[in-house]
Amino acid sequence: MRQMGQNRTQAQEGPRINAQIRALEVRLIGDDGSQVGVITLREALARAEEAGLDLVEVSPDAKPPVCKLIDYGKFKYQMSKKAHEAKKKQVIVEVKEINLTPNTDRHDIETKQTHIRRWAAEKHRTKVLVKFRGRELSHLDLGYKVVDELLKGIEDVVALEARPKLEGRRLVVMLVPRSDKH
Repeated sequence: MRQMGQNRTQAQEGPRINAQIRALEVRLIGDDGSQVGVITLREALARAEEAGLDLVEVSPDAKPPVCKLIDYGKFKYQMSKKAHEAKKKQVIVEVKEINLTPNTDRHDIETKQTHIRRWAAEKHRTKVLVKFRGRELSHLDLGYKVVDELLKGIEDVVALEARPKLEGRRLVVMLVPRSDKH
């Protein structure tokens, strides 16, 4: 019985370089960005050696694959810097939750409004849940009334993403910050 992973090749990390390239012919791009043309892999490797650079496969799916003469270490560094910059500019939007019941008191609603205002300023979306217990489900109008009362004080900072909808025993409303609304 063979052990798992014995004949499996490891997943390739990044582009293939130099001897790892398997194509017979490649479309070569010079170190200055000029297009050399379609040449044999052996000739491309010789040109890379001559220039003191690496032959890097930048587009392996093309016919023939596109390879470029570049310093691979510098290339990897630039790619990691690009990835780091993209990650830095990425905005993570959290969805905050507010739980209410049809019997939620006015003061509690004001407190929840304060939380929603703060989250809207931080560009977070808010999910408002009105939970119905027992026979409260027969009085959906009270749930809608609580949602309306909650929205009354904060419509300047948030907007409804969609109308309130009933999911099982919960009335769900999604709120988005006004600046995010198109």
